[in-house]
Amino acid sequence: QVQLVESGGGSVQAGGSLRLSCAASGYTWSSYCMAWFRQAPGKEREMVATLSTGGGLIYYADSVKDRFTISHDNTKNTLNLQMTRLTPEDTGMYYCAADPSPRLCVIATTFAGVPKDEFAHWGQGTQVTVSS
Repeated sequence: QVQLVESGGGSVQAGGSLRLSCAASGYTWSSYCMAWFRQAPGKEREMVATLSTGGGLIYYADSVKDRFTISHDNTKNTLNLQMTRLTPEDTGMYYCAADPSPRLCVIATTFAGVPKDEFAHWGQGTQVTVSS
């Protein structure tokens, strides 16, 4: 059973930084697509960034480009999201997602995102709150 467990959320003032992590276990995929999504109160869940563990293909939403960095630690099977220059608009629940199809990461890069329903596995989320 695939498990994704996020950590690292918290409260920070605007301009600050946070680092999120997602520990993945219970899978046997050799190459897969992982992603961070976020959901603000009253809004749809939106894609933040994706990373293909096989080829390193990375996509960022325009709203976080040049501020957030997604990475994957192969030895620890952990997906990370380093967030800098945070703004109140970054407030929300951040979710880790994974799917055994690396094709999703290609689609995200080509078409600027992938519907959340395409991802088969999700974590419970970690809250990020940015105050002004």
